[in-house]
Amino acid sequence: TMRALLLLLVLALHSSALPLSSPTADRDNWLLAEKYLSRLYGPAGLQGTQKSTGLFQNKIKEMQRFFRLKVTGSLDEETVAVMKQARCGVPDIGAYTYFPQKLKWNKNVLTFRYSMCMVAICSITSIVFPTVVVTHARSALCFHSAEHGDYNPFDGPNGLLAHAYPPGKDMGGDVHFDEDENWTKDSEAYNLFIVATHELGHALGMGHSSDPGALMYPSYSYDTGFLLSSEDIKGIQELYGPNPNPPKVKPKPEAPKKCDPMLSVDAVTGLRGETMVFKDRYYWRIHPQMPEIEQVLIKSTWPSLPNTVDAAYENPEKDQVVLFSGKKMWALNGYDIVDGYPKYINKLGLPKSIKKVDAAVHISDTGKTLLFTDEEYWSYDEATGSMDSGYPRSIENDFPGIGDEIDAATYEYGYLYFFRKNLRFEYSYTYKKVYRVLGTNSILNC
Repeated sequence: TMRALLLLLVLALHSSALPLSSPTADRDNWLLAEKYLSRLYGPAGLQGTQKSTGLFQNKIKEMQRFFRLKVTGSLDEETVAVMKQARCGVPDIGAYTYFPQKLKWNKNVLTFRYSMCMVAICSITSIVFPTVVVTHARSALCFHSAEHGDYNPFDGPNGLLAHAYPPGKDMGGDVHFDEDENWTKDSEAYNLFIVATHELGHALGMGHSSDPGALMYPSYSYDTGFLLSSEDIKGIQELYGPNPNPPKVKPKPEAPKKCDPMLSVDAVTGLRGETMVFKDRYYWRIHPQMPEIEQVLIKSTWPSLPNTVDAAYENPEKDQVVLFSGKKMWALNGYDIVDGYPKYINKLGLPKSIKKVDAAVHISDTGKTLLFTDEEYWSYDEATGSMDSGYPRSIENDFPGIGDEIDAATYEYGYLYFFRKNLRFEYSYTYKKVYRVLGTNSILNC
């Protein structure tokens, strides 16, 4: 009937305008996104799907730009995954980022009524937090649950962890933690020190950073480095000036960008069908069934590992991945560290003069694992658990065309892929020659 046709037409137009694809999951994603964007990217016009589709897509794009995602305006898998992460409750695009309004306190000695957390920020700026609890202090650090009087309710376990208010009157400088969270002093659940330091950054006048390596990045991640990024330092010094007596601490580097044409990598390995690419404190997960490549802090996945990985390889026969960092190595079964690790790398038969492994690759056709150190490499027999005789040998002599040192290596279908600085060499293991030279970032689909 005409009425049925009109109804179908309305539904078709409505569904094609929305950035959704499958009814059941998309309804949940829609509700999640509407709540997330209304709270963190401005509420205007986001109530009622028929009236706000264009604005809704613009808000998604704004959020995607902030988190350095592919800007599609649709609720793709990666965007929804970011929306589901535990995070700070302060808006990402807000009125009190350090630029342009530069809200700040007019004095450099601050006191809090519940002074439980001293901040890393103090070491690089002129702000001072007294080490005593002051009863009549200006601002407060408090634990609350649900609605707690500021019209900014918490949402129970996970989701929003805490929020803070910028310098100013009344609640200015106050920091609120969600009492329903499981707060810890280590990597279990949510580390109170990390969240408190982030929120005190807001209380001093700083906004959110889109750098995943920054303290002021809105999504929670565990990182025992407790170092500030260059963007964190720039933000706080913009407000209060530098510390006249700064400690000799280098800021942690910004998160690497996967399509940087000069990108180099630290290690590459497979893991049960995935590819893991390590760079600085991060790794990228490449999965054949996932359209987007995920960037993750190493410490967020393995808190007991060092901040960086020097080399890695997968042994599918043992269903293990081995990670090297300095003089030690760790074996993984899936994402779990195998009992008995870490072990020293000389347990493999490397001499004690070797302080680190630069690259490692398992040749499934031969059962050998090649370990590269400086300008030489070794061959380790996985079956016997011993080094082959006649090694070390020269990298430059045995693999002509790739240079004398490498950063990482992988093996696939008869080809070795050597990574050296910003280049990736496709090398025939059978014919001992380089067939192609690609950019290192080509492994990240760039």
